[in-house]
Amino acid sequence: MNKRLMGETIPRTAGLFLLLAIGLIYLFPFYWMIVTSLKTLPETLAFPPTFFPKQLKFENYLEVWKTGPFPRYVFNSFLVAILTTALQLVVAIPAAYAFSRKRFMGSKITYGLILSGMMLPMQVVIIPIYLLLSELGWINTYAALTIPYMVSPFAIFLLTESFKQLPDDIIDAAKLEQLSEVRLIWSMMLPLIKQIIVTVTLLLFITHWNDLFWVLIMTSSEKLHTLTVGMIKLTNTEGTHWQLLMAGNVILVTPIVIIYLFASKHIKSAFTYSGIK
Repeated sequence: MNKRLMGETIPRTAGLFLLLAIGLIYLFPFYWMIVTSLKTLPETLAFPPTFFPKQLKFENYLEVWKTGPFPRYVFNSFLVAILTTALQLVVAIPAAYAFSRKRFMGSKITYGLILSGMMLPMQVVIIPIYLLLSELGWINTYAALTIPYMVSPFAIFLLTESFKQLPDDIIDAAKLEQLSEVRLIWSMMLPLIKQIIVTVTLLLFITHWNDLFWVLIMTSSEKLHTLTVGMIKLTNTEGTHWQLLMAGNVILVTPIVIIYLFASKHIKSAFTYSGIK
């Protein structure tokens, strides 16, 4: 009996230690970023490195905030990320419902064409999109940062597959209740895939919050720059001030971490839901 217990305990303990080691590997870069943001410049360049600051320099965050119009960067980042995510969901939800529950001419071909957008890197289409937006006079506007992203192949694909997994009884019940298509989607279908909606929303938000390439191409005005572009100002020809760069990265990452902590329950449920299906 003891041998049997030992045979079960040892692998379980080894597995826990392995998971702990993997967790520490993933968490260490975040720890190092925070610690470095509180160091002095000489201490960031010291070798061997120190794993905790000799003197906590919270002034680094204030200095980062003064390197540019950071309140404007924060506002632009939230505005672009929230507005773009909302527009993508407004398009993706009815499109996913149509592709999953309706049969119309060319539906499979249209769905395939939309999914093919996931295979095209942005660098391939950036020039024609830039020329189009330039003709429309949208360069250096919020429209250029949001409108071109309205259709998200990733969101449409994930929501379409989620709608397909819902039982047909829901549609039959809606017909008996004589519900409109909008009421059916909003009142009956969306609550059943709430976890998937939260997960998709979070992933879309993070994508646009971290976007740098598109903002650099479409804007030259500092009034439209986001936090990711503001991070570039923390580097100069005299050398990188690593403590300021890490402080800026902490500011950049903090909203994402906070949002994830609030949404983590739904994300875990989404993975469980997908796994069961």
